[in-house]
Amino acid sequence: MDLAFAQHFTEEWAAAWNSHDLERILAHYTEDVVFASPRIVQLLGDPSGEVRGKDALRAYWGKGLRLLPDLHFTVEDVRASVDTLVINYRNERGQAVAEVLTFRAGLVCRGFGAYGPEV
Repeated sequence: MDLAFAQHFTEEWAAAWNSHDLERILAHYTEDVVFASPRIVQLLGDPSGEVRGKDALRAYWGKGLRLLPDLHFTVEDVRASVDTLVINYRNERGQAVAEVLTFRAGLVCRGFGAYGPEV
């Protein structure tokens, strides 16, 4: 993966999230995606903090979008690795967040959300 791909992906990723269009967001992910986040524990009550598959991700993010009508991401930085990128951004509350996304065939197959302190 090169930095140009990472930057282009990140622009579309942020625009999708800021549009609140769940299917547009999910279009970036494989059917067998695995995603982990402490927010999964909070929103779904699942102590594993992980969802598996696009349908589970749809249910999780759908609930999140309903609960956060003001959700907005402001990208601060993006970094590229071999098959992974890191997006550093601030959410609608100004909280620092990092998403680590691993790709297969141009789509995200694994992701992790990591959160800084509440603002």
